[in-house]
Amino acid sequence: MTLILDGRETAKEVRREVKEGVAAFRGRHGRPPGLAVILVGEDPASRIYTRNKARAAAKCGMFDVLHRLPDTTGESEILELISALNADPRIDGILVQLPLPAAVDARRILAAVDPAKDADGFHPLNLGRLVLGEEGPTPCTPLGILTLLDRYEIDLEGMEAVVLGRSNIVGKPMATLLTARNATVTVCHSRTRDLGFHTRRADLVVSAMGRPERITGDMVKEGVVAVDVGINRLPDGTLVGDFHFESVAPKARAVTPVPGGVGPMTIATLLANVLRLAGYRVRSSE
Repeated sequence: MTLILDGRETAKEVRREVKEGVAAFRGRHGRPPGLAVILVGEDPASRIYTRNKARAAAKCGMFDVLHRLPDTTGESEILELISALNADPRIDGILVQLPLPAAVDARRILAAVDPAKDADGFHPLNLGRLVLGEEGPTPCTPLGILTLLDRYEIDLEGMEAVVLGRSNIVGKPMATLLTARNATVTVCHSRTRDLGFHTRRADLVVSAMGRPERITGDMVKEGVVAVDVGINRLPDGTLVGDFHFESVAPKARAVTPVPGGVGPMTIATLLANVLRLAGYRVRSSE
């Protein structure tokens, strides 16, 4: 029987733990951890994501502030805001919602965030720490996936893992985290010649391609663990993942649904990151 990896319920557990941690932090230090979210432009999906993140932070008892800027905002104005947030003692985590408008250099913006307040784990210094196995904030989606697998007691050691996608947000950090857990990792991408050759031998497939139902049942082996990061909207409005759920799920040992799998874990992990960053900042000042 296929195990459904329920991200909604697991995220509730994580948020409950964060809420308890926030209350304890406030009791010890007289203030709650603080999250600042920066949204540039009017992208509908980004507006929903940022609103959900701010609401989740507030529900956990965090201090949260959402900065909404028009898509005409220049780099210098965004950098000025980030500089102010870097210096704000109320703020422990800063999140810049991606994607940014095409005229804005996203790498420059992300690099301007204080690495000690990098809630998303996208700063080059923190990505370097991840590769070196050092402590620091980790990108939320890959860490959320790892948390979900851990909560369901899926042992990654020795697994043949295939990661579909090589972005700095999901694919590369996911491969790094899996390698650190002693999985043998293959990263596939748009130039991979025979995708099925790789996915059919995998014990674990993590897909972040953003291609609706690209991975079908004949492309995975019996007993696979299928983790779907993709959220794709079909012409009729239906949300589907990168896996063709109806054909993959019967063969899988465990599978994440879309929606309700990885997505909720990303926001819960963001909150855990902010709480962790607040703890780092307090300890470094003592």
